[in-house]
Parts: sequence; structure tokens; C-alpha cells
Amino acid sequence: MRLSLFFKKHRDKQPPLLEPSERIMVVGLGNPGRRYAGTRHNWGFDVLETYLRGQQTTQTSEHQALVDRITENGRLIIVVLPQTYMNRSGTAVRPLLDRYQVQLSHLLIVHDDLDLPLGRIRLRGYGSSGGHRGVESVIQELGDNRFPRLRGGIGPCPNGMKAADFVLNPFSESEKPLVQQTIERASEAITSFIVQGLEKSMNLYNSLV
Repeated sequence: MRLSLFFKKHRDKQPPLLEPSERIMVVGLGNPGRRYAGTRHNWGFDVLETYLRGQQTTQTSEHQALVDRITENGRLIIVVLPQTYMNRSGTAVRPLLDRYQVQLSHLLIVHDDLDLPLGRIRLRGYGSSGGHRGVESVIQELGDNRFPRLRGGIGPCPNGMKAADFVLNPFSESEKPLVQQTIERASEAITSFIVQGLEKSMNLYNSLV
């Protein structure tokens, strides 16, 4: 059974692993505007747009971010797309985390990763930014790196090309089918994180190619 069908079938049957009153915030990192749409660095945006597809949402503009609120398994899920540009992502995340009183362990940052090959995703519970400017901004603003993240591979960077230029390029036509498959899988991983928690989701998704 495909994982998407599994979650569609069992989403409402899973017992809550967290108290229903607890909140989860999922933040996709990227750059706003048409110029950056479809680029590698906007992978996080694309994943959350897919995750929200078909959901009944209430969207607002808060603290330099677009914020959608949905209910998943009896929990309030706050979905955030910072509009600050990548390198200042933390300036949107910090006030929203405070406003909604979300614990760090319930903050999931979704972002691209140049060190992962195209088609791979990885969940982790904490760690350094790995050179990702958006994640670094979040760490600096929060003063802490103990929050989960979902990374999507966009590499490798071609020889002779600067990484800063590569990440702002769109995916090629030949790459797009694999990219879309990966985005769909990452969307499912978000639901898994919400329903099953980090450890089980890591075991399920980190081994998939």
C-alpha cells in the first residue's frame, strides 16, 4: 500500500500521541516572489504548498509570513511561509513561535539541502545549520538548534558552478518528475511527523531512496 493511501485511510484512526491542546508549527523556507518560484532553494515552499493542497485553511499575514492554520488529528497545525527572504527566515519564525506558544520539539523546519542528492529526504531532530543560511537565521534568532527539520536533496552542485547561483536555478525538465515525487513524499513525512512523532518518521523515511 502506498504511504499516501495508508495515511489517508488511517489518519483519523490514529490515537493522538500528543495532548490535543498542543500545537505544531511547520515552516517552509524559501524566497517570496515570482522570480524565485520553482527554484531549488524554494523546495521548502513547494513541499508546504503540496501539504496544504485540498486542506481547509485560514490564511493570515503575520510577522512577515503567510500563516495557514489547519487541524490534523485534533491538533492545531500552524503552517508558515516566511516572506523575509531566505537569509532572514528567523525574524519571522521567532515571533510566531512565541505568539502560538509552540515548543521547540514541535517546530519542524522544511528546507532544501545541497549536500543531499536529488530525490532523497532526511528527518533529524537537531544539529547545526550545515551551511544553510535560512536554518542558520532560525538558529540565531532562537538561540537554540534543538528543533526538528525535514531536508530535501537538491544536489549535487555541478563542478565549476557557485553554490549560491546553483540553488537559485530552477529544476531542469528532466529532473521535475523526480522532484515532484520527492515533494509528495516529503508532504507525507510531515503528516507522519504529526501523527507518529519524529523517531518513527525518521525510521520510515530516512531509509527511502
